[in-house]
Amino acid sequence: MKFARWTFLVAGIYGVVVLAPGFFLERAATAPAALSHPEFYYGFYGSALVWQFLFLAISRNPLRYQPLMLIGALEKLAFFATCIALYFTGRLEAGGVLVGALLDGVWMLLFLLAWWTSSRASAPTQAAG
Repeated sequence: MKFARWTFLVAGIYGVVVLAPGFFLERAATAPAALSHPEFYYGFYGSALVWQFLFLAISRNPLRYQPLMLIGALEKLAFFATCIALYFTGRLEAGGVLVGALLDGVWMLLFLLAWWTSSRASAPTQAAG
């Protein structure tokens, strides 16, 4: 349980620290062109930030929220897989976004490992027979 607790606590704190400044950096996000739909920009940051609070909730009680660990892994897969596909089709350059996607891939694996270890810890033991 300790691994799951720490994994989701660190993921949640890291996510808040990385995402929260985005709400104040819209003007810096004009490369290669100005934002034509700020609702998508703020919608992304808002929904991504909400996930971090879910990760913090999971860290408080991993057994109770164990099914959500798999959904959290899917959240990480969504960004990771998208960016990897875009990179290999030449539609995403190597840089900060790709690094962020690779980090999401690492978090995805850690979330799956946390789910697996907590599943084993919570499974009833069978008496030898």
